[in-house]
Amino acid sequence: MTMSFLSLRALTKTYPGNVQVVRGLDLDVAQGEFISLLGPSGCGKTTTLHMVAGFANPTSGHVFLNGNDISGVRPEKRDMGLVFQGYALFPHMTVAQNVGFGLEMRKMARAQAASRIEEALEMVRLHGLGGRYPRELSGGQRQRVAIARALAIRPQVLLLDEPMSNLDAKLRGEMHVEMRALQRQLGITTILVTHDQVEAMTMSDRIAVMSEGKIAQLGTPFDVYDRPASGFASSFLGQTNVIPGRVTEMREHCAMVQAGPCLMRIPHAGDKISGDVGVYIRPERLRLAAVGTGNLSGTVKTRLFLGNLWLYEVESALGRLRLTSANLGEQLPQEGEDIGLSWRDEDLRAIPGERANG
Repeated sequence: MTMSFLSLRALTKTYPGNVQVVRGLDLDVAQGEFISLLGPSGCGKTTTLHMVAGFANPTSGHVFLNGNDISGVRPEKRDMGLVFQGYALFPHMTVAQNVGFGLEMRKMARAQAASRIEEALEMVRLHGLGGRYPRELSGGQRQRVAIARALAIRPQVLLLDEPMSNLDAKLRGEMHVEMRALQRQLGITTILVTHDQVEAMTMSDRIAVMSEGKIAQLGTPFDVYDRPASGFASSFLGQTNVIPGRVTEMREHCAMVQAGPCLMRIPHAGDKISGDVGVYIRPERLRLAAVGTGNLSGTVKTRLFLGNLWLYEVESALGRLRLTSANLGEQLPQEGEDIGLSWRDEDLRAIPGERANG
């Protein structure tokens, strides 16, 4: 078995008062992989990153880098680059001086450092701006300076602590694409801490959805979104409809679930479920149908225009359901209209032990 490049083993962090923020967390990261720690405030994702960086000492557990236990190694000796939420640029230093700060701390020769600074600025498309000060740059440019500073030392691991949260939505979206392209180009192992689901799905090879100091689910963005392992993972990563149901029969490849007036056929991969379940279906997997057709009837209560999408809330025998429909320029049902709703069996996910409230 090949040892992973970065490994967290039984990592735990407990603060005074027996407040356990991280609980026996295990994670393996391959060399060159981009992993996001995604979760709400207080779930332990930032504390986990700080233990990887060396800013916080684990109460128990270990951090291994390339087979070496670095749990007791000082932060500056861990060969990791960090980009923080606030960028942490020195306002009295030029862009070039900021980028070269880590090199100066490492006592690199001036000529070599100058070459490394220029190379890092080229990487983030800031060539020619080395003489400016942070106050003379836009938010996106300041973020790139912070990234260039982290990359200039050529770290083995890049750690990103919500680095785009101060940017507006449009610029954030652009930076997601740029940062992911740069990470792939360099092949640098990267861990991102974020509460932004779009950011995690856009940039990651894998996502670790965290809850209460543990990893609730670990997988590719597609798997975590499309095959959630828990109600928490499903609800946190994107919008979802939750329908209360009860398993009536288990068949070879599906579970029969009674949800209100609907008997749902939900495919499974050999999982044994019984009793109360929550049936989860994403809004984009519900489809508008003509009245009297489809799986269910309902009445449009709310219709909102989102540009590329229409968002509907429909009152039905299964409660109020949300669905989205692409804006293709066609005539769609208005508020107050009766409609049909349809779905495919494979769009449904049953999660046991979660009697939903609808």
